[in-house]
Amino acid sequence: MSELLREPREIMRDEMAMRRHLYAALEDGPKTVPEIAQAMGHPSHEVMYWLMASRRYGLVKESRQPNEDDYFTYALVEKE
Repeated sequence: MSELLREPREIMRDEMAMRRHLYAALEDGPKTVPEIAQAMGHPSHEVMYWLMASRRYGLVKESRQPNEDDYFTYALVEKE
């Protein structure tokens, strides 16, 4: 494996700093994890940590059904 994997706690430490980039990637509509990762320029497994934290805080929502490729899409929760 040519890519060095970071420890989960190191990835989670970056969550607050990466939140702005995550939201920017979702500004133009729902995306799958691989699409978000490509837009952010980070590995999918790292994006998943940040995405799940935002989902837990009610800032991002997951689609009810997967798309045709069996990926769920994620979107920003609209502010009221």
